[in-house]
Amino acid sequence: MPFFFKALTALFTIVDPIGLVPVVLALTAGMSSRARFITITRAAIIAGIVIAIFGAFGQQIFDALGVTADAFSIAGGVLLFLVAIDMLFGRPSGARETPREAREARSEARRNEDVSVFPLAIPMIAGPGTITTIILLVGASKSNPVQLTAVAAAAVITLIAAWLAMLVSAQIQKRIGTTGILVVSRVLGMLLAAVAAQFILNGVGHFLGIGATASLAR
Repeated sequence: MPFFFKALTALFTIVDPIGLVPVVLALTAGMSSRARFITITRAAIIAGIVIAIFGAFGQQIFDALGVTADAFSIAGGVLLFLVAIDMLFGRPSGARETPREAREARSEARRNEDVSVFPLAIPMIAGPGTITTIILLVGASKSNPVQLTAVAAAAVITLIAAWLAMLVSAQIQKRIGTTGILVVSRVLGMLLAAVAAQFILNGVGHFLGIGATASLAR
């Protein structure tokens, strides 16, 4: 159970469902309720497929490239820490969407209303940060069936939360406003920074053979 909550915290903070609200409002402006529902649902499904693929085969890909679990844990932790810093300072994170991708997304939205694949599913939900997190969590599970199930459950809950947040984005924006969204993102950024630090400690500790004091696999 502790591993499930750690997995849920890591995935929930990196996806940041509340942080999706302003993006969804901008990209789906002018859509009918039905078109908006279809677009948001398709985005969540596509993101889920991408996350499942990297969760199942991500480690094999890195093994084929000769990347060790320790190296990836350290590199992934550094990436997540950079994302956490961006969240704490209220800056758009390049691990989710680069400025160039944002410009292309706006152009795509003007040309075609279907923005479910890009940028909603990728990279807003299933971006590099999310992919890194899911691979790290699967690696931390050590192929334990219970912990793998916990990672899968955490991913499903996070995707459902993102889907619901996108569906009711207008209501969320009205109730908590832009300031409220930024406050939530900063709190989640603090949690993500702690998770990222733990990934780094795990990688360094395992490499040095001393072990981290509080492994994510516990």
